[in-house]
Amino acid sequence: MSYKKSKNNAGDNIITSKSNWSFGGDVPKTFDQHIKKSVPLYDLVHDLCLKYSEFFIRDGANVYDIGSSTGTLIDKICKRNNQKKFEITGIDTQINMIKKAQEINKSNINANFIHGDIQQLNLIKSSLFFSLFTMQFIHPSERQKVYDIVYKNLEWGGGFIFFEKVRGPDARFQDMLNTIYSEYKLEAGYNETEILNKTLSLKGIMEPFTSEANIEFCARAGFKDIMVIFRFLCFEGYLAIK
Repeated sequence: MSYKKSKNNAGDNIITSKSNWSFGGDVPKTFDQHIKKSVPLYDLVHDLCLKYSEFFIRDGANVYDIGSSTGTLIDKICKRNNQKKFEITGIDTQINMIKKAQEINKSNINANFIHGDIQQLNLIKSSLFFSLFTMQFIHPSERQKVYDIVYKNLEWGGGFIFFEKVRGPDARFQDMLNTIYSEYKLEAGYNETEILNKTLSLKGIMEPFTSEANIEFCARAGFKDIMVIFRFLCFEGYLAIK
């Protein structure tokens, strides 16, 4: 599948055709630049992950990042906790993302990467799971299974930190969120055609839920202690503790 790049901003990999969105192909080369423009306060999201990670990562800990993409977060986690002896594994279904992550993390001896689907892997008990804007791309019929897997493979007291795009609680709020988010993307440098075509490309690919629904996924998996740790427009972050 091929993608046409925006001529307005060098380095962007914006879909300007109506093809379905994919994280494969050449996307890993410009993924970090693109997501920083598409997700407000993305650097703050990473910063929060780093700060919260220190509550769960200790010597001998095992950590997973579901949908690790280019491995940029894992690189930061390794550097933030460089005085501790722990293992962190990134999981991604796109082989080119894995290759890019291995390149970025080549100096991090405690970082590993697996090309595969978390539902098909044998995991070990862990103190922390990350998932940054990944659950929204898992088909709704399969999503609860992933929450269940995370809960099952967490140690008691372990944490699940995840961020998602969310829908408004009703049509009026959703309309407001869509409008303001579109304004944000225009201010970030995207034009109307790019915004529309990105929306069309994600039909059937990305399925965000409401904040309440995301918390219910956690509760059905077994989590009782769940807190919203980030909220800006249609993006939220959560911490669930087993």
